[in-house]
Amino acid sequence: MNTQRDALVAGRTALGIELGSTRIKACLVDADDPAIVLAVGSHDWENEFADRVWTYPLDAVWSGLQAAYAALVADAEARHGARPRTFGAIGVSAMMHGYLAFDAAGELLAPFRTWRNTTTGAASAELSALFGVNIPLRWSIAHLHQAVLDAEPHLARVHSITTLAGHVHERLTGRRVLGVGDASGMFPIDAATKTYDAELVARYDDLIRDRATLPALRDLLPDVLVAGEPAGDLTPAGALLLDPSGGLQPGIPLCPPEGDAGTGMVATASVAPRTGNVSAGTSIFAMVVLERPLAETHHELDLVTTPAGDAVAMVHCNNGASELSAWAGLFGRFAEAAGAPVAPDAVFETLFREALDGEPDAGGLLAYNYLAGEPITGLDEGRPLVVRTPDSRLTLANFARAQLYGVFGTLALGMRVLHAEGAALDRMFAHGGMFRTAGVAQRFLAGALDAPVSVAETASEGGAWGAAVLAAYLRAARSGTPLAVYLDRDVFGGFTAETVQPHPDDVAGFAAYLSRYDDGLAAERAAVASIALKGAAR
Repeated sequence: MNTQRDALVAGRTALGIELGSTRIKACLVDADDPAIVLAVGSHDWENEFADRVWTYPLDAVWSGLQAAYAALVADAEARHGARPRTFGAIGVSAMMHGYLAFDAAGELLAPFRTWRNTTTGAASAELSALFGVNIPLRWSIAHLHQAVLDAEPHLARVHSITTLAGHVHERLTGRRVLGVGDASGMFPIDAATKTYDAELVARYDDLIRDRATLPALRDLLPDVLVAGEPAGDLTPAGALLLDPSGGLQPGIPLCPPEGDAGTGMVATASVAPRTGNVSAGTSIFAMVVLERPLAETHHELDLVTTPAGDAVAMVHCNNGASELSAWAGLFGRFAEAAGAPVAPDAVFETLFREALDGEPDAGGLLAYNYLAGEPITGLDEGRPLVVRTPDSRLTLANFARAQLYGVFGTLALGMRVLHAEGAALDRMFAHGGMFRTAGVAQRFLAGALDAPVSVAETASEGGAWGAAVLAAYLRAARSGTPLAVYLDRDVFGGFTAETVQPHPDDVAGFAAYLSRYDDGLAAERAAVASIALKGAAR
């Protein structure tokens, strides 16, 4: 008996979809055992830098979703000899923050402004002072308020604002809701009520009363739900949006839409106090679930929540592994030009393994992965740089190690602040594609954080799998099972995780690298000041 095929045909499954920065991924799991992945599908896409705004056209959202879903259906048929027509539940996740503003008819009023935009400095500063909490540049309320400060004409027609996950979910179900984790990247959340902080909402309404004609802020924002709460069902129109062929049946329940940080926490079972995770992709961020409030406000730290609404300190860096990937592409092209083509995964494997032979401090090399601005280090724009002194040792091993260290550099600066706050941490999990090569990025991250780092079998599945797990949790939540208990008991009970302890040589070497990295930020600032982006006026 093919039990996996039976589960697929009967719809005893959970579908997770995540719109990441460079890939839209779909993941189908057995709802009774979410550790079993039945099928996957994906579609590559890239943001655009248009009119000095990092954006994605909404048409690309839907064509990409359809392509990823079609690839998943094809994979299911290839593996199991059947095409799924229904699922037990669906979960949607996407990159957090940003600004999607719509009028009453659902028309987009301004290009989608993603988390990567750092043009909201004035708004961020004013709101952080008004609220007494850090409001990062990428948060939705910072984008809205910057539009107020700039007197943007579209504000006269604004009826609602949301995130990418919230927009997709609304088109699929007709419900304007958000999971609390994603909502916490729009506006501060009250830990007691697990919805927007009512006092801060009132402060904002008072602040702009004489500046702009807008609906009350609470009316602009989506309703907030915690993990496990029903969030609507797939409508006939929504089913056709995912599957224009008409093969997908409507009526499937959806869980609350979440952000990539929330699904990353789920994918690493890091939703209980004193647990944390690092997610590495286009951006890189660390999440630590707090057991007590932070003593002070820090611009390096966001206060967000788990999908269950528990407080989390987040160190978010705009720049992750994209520059590393660009260098891997260059080396891959060199091999091809030399008549010895190498598969992309093999290029990464070779570079990562070579990095293990590099000197502990990368031989005096520095790598800045700043394709975009980086708020933690105070940069509104970025310029990728490789910097070295004449007495540095330029070898492939040192270069590869410097690039890997560069992915973790800004993150380590932010984690220093969290460490100084005394935030307790019992375990730190890592996930993302760069951790597929065993024992390299994981080892260097352990050295960078001077803490043990674990990587589970799901490390490369990422947020789409986490979204599927949240969808599967809908059934367990009805019986009152807390999310953390569900993950530990029903999802991760049979998983193995590889834990690496920090090596003293790596800790000392990375500390030396980070000291130079911090000093060398002057070169990064000089590059931003002197080298204009293509097409930009000076």
